[in-house]
Parts: sequence; structure tokens; C-alpha cells
Amino acid sequence: MYAMHGLTTLEATAIWTVFGIAILGLLYAIFLRSQILREDKGTARMQEVWGWIRDGADAYLQRQLKSILPFIGILTVALFFSVYIVPPTPEALERFAGMNPDRIRLTLGLARAFAFMMGAGFSLTVGQIGMRMAVQANVRVAAAARTSFSDALRIAYRAGTITGMLTDGLGLLGGTLIFIILGIAAPDALLGFGFGGTLLALFMRVGGGIYTKAADVGADLVGKVEAGIPEDDPRNPAVVADLVGDNVGDCAGMAADIFESYEVTIVSGLILALALWHHTGQLEWIIFPLIVRGIGVLASMIGTYAVKSDAKEGGDAMGAIFKGFFTSAIISSALFYGAGFLYLNNAGINAWGGWWRTPTAVFVGVLLALGIDRLTEYFTGTHTTPVNDIKKSADTGSATLILQGTAVGFESSVWSVLIIALTILASIVIFGTIPGVEGADRINFVLYGVAMAGIGMLTLTGNNVAMDSFGPIADNANGIGEMSWEGAEKEENANAQQIMADLDAVGNTTKAITKGVAIGSAVIAAVSLFGSFLVDVSRTQAGLGIPLASQIQSIGIRVDVPQVFVGMLIGGAIPWLFSSFAIQAVSRAAALIVKEARRQFKLGVLDGSAQPDYRQAVSISTTAAQKELLSLATIGVVAPIIVGLTLQVEALGGFLAGLILSGQLLAVYLNNAGGAWDNAKKLIEDEPKDIENNLGKGSERHKASVVGDTVGDPMKDTAGPALNPMIKVANLVALIVAPIVVQYANAKGAQLVGVWISVIVLLGLIVWAIRRSKAPAPELTVD
Repeated sequence: MYAMHGLTTLEATAIWTVFGIAILGLLYAIFLRSQILREDKGTARMQEVWGWIRDGADAYLQRQLKSILPFIGILTVALFFSVYIVPPTPEALERFAGMNPDRIRLTLGLARAFAFMMGAGFSLTVGQIGMRMAVQANVRVAAAARTSFSDALRIAYRAGTITGMLTDGLGLLGGTLIFIILGIAAPDALLGFGFGGTLLALFMRVGGGIYTKAADVGADLVGKVEAGIPEDDPRNPAVVADLVGDNVGDCAGMAADIFESYEVTIVSGLILALALWHHTGQLEWIIFPLIVRGIGVLASMIGTYAVKSDAKEGGDAMGAIFKGFFTSAIISSALFYGAGFLYLNNAGINAWGGWWRTPTAVFVGVLLALGIDRLTEYFTGTHTTPVNDIKKSADTGSATLILQGTAVGFESSVWSVLIIALTILASIVIFGTIPGVEGADRINFVLYGVAMAGIGMLTLTGNNVAMDSFGPIADNANGIGEMSWEGAEKEENANAQQIMADLDAVGNTTKAITKGVAIGSAVIAAVSLFGSFLVDVSRTQAGLGIPLASQIQSIGIRVDVPQVFVGMLIGGAIPWLFSSFAIQAVSRAAALIVKEARRQFKLGVLDGSAQPDYRQAVSISTTAAQKELLSLATIGVVAPIIVGLTLQVEALGGFLAGLILSGQLLAVYLNNAGGAWDNAKKLIEDEPKDIENNLGKGSERHKASVVGDTVGDPMKDTAGPALNPMIKVANLVALIVAPIVVQYANAKGAQLVGVWISVIVLLGLIVWAIRRSKAPAPELTVD
């Protein structure tokens, strides 16, 4: 802790308090877990169905872990040696004064490699434990729905809060611990920490997304459209794979995704804070982001208890959830300003424009989260005009329904970008008007403001993750009820089924909202990382003796330079290639599941003369997901390195700019169009069934909406969400390799040969990744 020179007693106390809050968040997760596990698990049949889901989810995650561990091992070694290619940073030299350069490199290499493994391990822990708690909760929600709407809502939300507290606690614990140990040299290790968390999130997002949507699309097409049976009908051979997929995709994948966003925003914030510390000599720029994160954990814990309903049936779940979010937002915002006044209101900070600027930037981030929350609900909620317009378009068939949903997705992407643009403009107004600050220093202050907005946006991570996990928990509960209750028992539990259907519809909206927040945070974090990229490149150039006027922060990323424009074009294309391969993987696996279900139907599963074999669909989804893990991750990791080594560092900056803009627009479109189609289908399913008048389940309108839903499934749950970690993986890789690119920009002789050998090897990896992603999935051998 005292490795950072000049730390006051107040600052030391604040950091240790933040560390204590991280531990408190983890203890709160344990407390909530004990509450959930005490709840009733329902009938023996409900527990049997639940056991199938639990076993399938556990088996998938174990197989996924075996697939990715070798890749993690290789990258750990690569990160250790990455510090040997460039000279130690000035901060590292100051922190480890008295050590010789080789010893410093060894220390930094070990720190970066260990931090990478810690980030990956924490991300994996959040995803795995979060998923397992969701599985524990779903049967308990189904049991509670038999007697009370309020109890079902409470269990579902608090089970999600466990994952939220794990995300908060581990993210804050890791970042604070690295800061305590390394002080001003922390960014060297924080890059590894962020990269580890982001890479694991990418793996879990891609694998879980392909698994869940291959099963979902296959189950819907063969069950609802072809066989005309209800969703989650136990006769559907793909139904268990579908329910397992909700957990491995929406719970494990999303939890890891938001965790890495939580990590990356603090990484970029501290790197930019370090630049301000160099310029102003004020440690407050570095300490305050950690204080903000501690405040967020406390506010999320308090907000949990605002999510409640007194209704026994038919309550307003969305209103209760938003009340909890809004409560946490108000508490945290008040505490931001209180902490800012107490800690930042001093002569040192006031000399740079006043203490109020930093907490205001954080507050803008909270407003950004609220804005995206409301915007996403508008475009995907069941009570709003866009979804009802899609529902109406089902009157004329699936084609018009798909066109209307596509239009809704396109429009939502525009407004989302404008909200993010306003956030960045707000940072310009807050930090770009400090008297006497010009040029590169002004840019650093503005980018620091953007980073603080990102930290503010994810302050309520506990609430966001709880909202996301709520969706698959409610969906699984609905499925367990559908598969468990038959005949008189089904009629007796009709009210419970309606409660779970209502919670499921709300869950679709909360999932879309948290995906919107995740996408927005990805862009804000990427912009902050872009600023960190400029800072690190300029610092490396300065170390090589390049004059200030020629450094990248002085001349900027000029689009009129041809190679920069080429880099921008390549960066803009990467999200489309990535999404194409992800959706193709779902399509291929879903086709295999449809064939397998048709085969089992022919054996007599529909009429009850044969029992469905759920294992086959589970195996198909698992195999398809594993096939794509490494290839899609390779594209995100390798592409920025190739651009940097071949087109130089300015083109790498252009690559990142193109990637951020293109990825944002595409991800929001995929997310919101898919969510709107899904909820339009649910509105039609809630209609009284009247085939003659084309209403309700089984009608032509319903079949059209199912087609729209299946088209949107891989968009909103596979390709769209996976773009978030992919964007940040590419940004972090660029940030790590940028000093190397600058170092070898004018390589000659053996060094030049080494650079081009590296490029050829990396191009080979890209070719391998593309060929592997386009290869057909192997046909399943039936036992």
C-alpha cells in the first residue's frame, strides 16, 4: 500500500476501506446464497427436471474449461515475456528504484502473468458460480410461484444479486489488491488483469451463446412450428438442452461479460489517472475511482431490498426491479458528491477546475446507464409501441414481421449511439473547459472524464447482473413448471404458470436492458482504452527520443493518411465477420437438432409410445459450442497485432476507431431487434387461443412470430452480446502490443525478418480460424 509515495493517512484508510467493502460484497453473496438454498424445491417431478438441467449445465462448463485452459496457458507465458520486449515504464522504474532493469522486468512479467491468471480466474468464478446459483434458484422460483408472485420475484432477483455481488466483490478486490501491491506501477499488471477477465468472458459468451441458441432455435422450429406443441413441452427432445442453454449463455456468459467490463473500466481509468498524476502531481485522480467503486457495491446491496412486491398474483415485476435500480442510483450519486466534497475539495484539485468535475463525470455515467435502460425497454418492452407494431405486422406473415423488427433494431442503434455521444460530449464540457489546460493535456483530462463516466455507468453492476440473471431464472422456472405439471395438476397450477410467464416476459426485457448496458459500457470502456492507447504510445515514443510534436497525442489519428484509413476499414469489418461466424455456428447446430428431433418424433415420442432422449440435443449443442471457442477468440486477439505490425501504430489506432463504431452499431441492432421479436411472440402467446380468428398459440400469426423469434435468437443471445468482450479484447491487445509496435517500427535486418515471420504465423492463425469456423459441424452418431 505504501509503495505509492505521498499517500496520506486518509488515502491509505480509504483504500483499505474499499478493500474491506470488496470483502463485504462477497460475504453478502454468501448470505444471500444461504437464504436461497433454504427455499422449497417443489415436488419430486420438479426436482427431477431440475436435475437434468443442473447436470447438463455442469457437464458443459467442465468441457468448456478443458477446451480453453491450454490457450490461457499459452497467453500467460506470452504476457510474461511481453515486458522483456520494451524498456520498463518510468512508473516501474520509480516504484522499483534500486533494482537493476532485468530484475524489474522479471517482477513486472510475473505481476502481469499472475494478474492475467487472476482476472481469468475471477471471470471464470463469477460465471460458474453465478450459473450454478441460477440453477439452484429456478426450481425454487417455480415452487414459490404456486403460492405467491412476490416470493417468486424475490427469489429470482436475489439469486441474480448473488452473481452481481460476486462481480462487484471480485472485480473490486482484484483491482484494489494490485494497486496496494504495485502502487504507481499497477497499470502494467492491470492490463493483464483486464485482459484475463475479458478473454474468459469472450470464451463464455461465444460458447454459451452458441449452445443456448442452437438448442432454442432447434426446439422452437421443430416443436412449435412443425409439431405444434407448446414451448418447453416434455415431448420435445431439445427442451432440456434449451433450458440448459439459458444458464450457460445468459447466466454464465453475461456474468463474465459484465465482470470484464467492470475490470476494464477501472484499468483504463487508472492508466489515464496516472497521466494526470504526472501532469498535476495529484494522487486524487488515481484514488477516487476506487472509492467510487466501493460506493457502488454498498448502493447495490441497499437497492436489493427495494425490489419487492406485496402482490400474491399479477404484480408489476418490471416496476419493482426498476425501483431497486433507481434507489441504488440515487444513493450512489449522493455518495459520489459527498465523497468528492470530502476528498477532492482541496487546493491541489481545485487548481485544476474544481472538485465537482470528477463526481459529475461519474454521475453522467449513472445517467447513461439509466438512459440506456429506458431506451432499451422502450424498443423491447411488451407495453411499448415498437413491440406492438411488430406484433401487428404478424397479421400479414413472417416476412413483414421480420422487416418491422429489423427496422426497430436499426432505429434503436441510432438513438443508443447518440446517448453515448452525448456522454462523451458531457465529458468534453466538464473537463475540456479547465482554464490553462490545452493540447494533449486537455485530451487526457477529457478521456479521464470518459473513463469516470464508464466507472459510474457500471457502479450499479450488482443491480445490472441481478436484472440479467433474473431473465433465465424466470425462463427456466417456467420450463420446469411446463415439464412437471400435467392434467389436473396443471390446471391446479394455472395461476403459477401465468405468474412465471409474466416473470419470463419481464425477464426478456431485463436481459435486453443489461445487454444494452453491457454494449454501452463496452463502447465507453473502448473509448477510454483508446485514450490509454494514445497515452502509452506517446510515452513509448518519448522514451525513444521522438519529439513531442511528432508523438501520436500531438498529431492524432489522421484519417487522411491512407494506412490509417485502411486500418479503420479493417477494424470496421471485424465485427461483421465475427457475427457471421457466430450465427453460422448456431444455424448449423440448430439444423442438426431439428433433424435429431424429427428422428425421435418418428420413433413415437409425440404419441407417448417412446420416451425422448434429451442427451442427444445436449451433445449437439455442446459440440457446436466447443468447435467455435478458439477460432472466434483468435480473430479478436490476432487481428490487431497484424494491423499494428504491418501498417504501424497509427493504423492500429484507426483499426480501433473502426472497430468501436462498427461494433457498437451492430451489437445494439442485433440485441434490440432480437429482443423485440421475442416479446412480440410472447404478446401473441398471451392472447386467448382462437385459431379460427387467428389469435393466440397455434395460429398463423403465432407461427410467424416464432419465425421472427428464431431469427432473432442468435442475434440477441449469441452474436450481439459476444461483440462486447470481442471489442475490449481487441482494444486490450492493442494496448499491450502498441509499445512493441512503436519499438520495432523501423526494424532492420534480423529484427525485420523476425517481425515478418511473426506476421506470417499470425496470418496463418487467422486462416485457420476462418476455415475452422466455416467447416460444417460433424453429424451426431446415435447410440
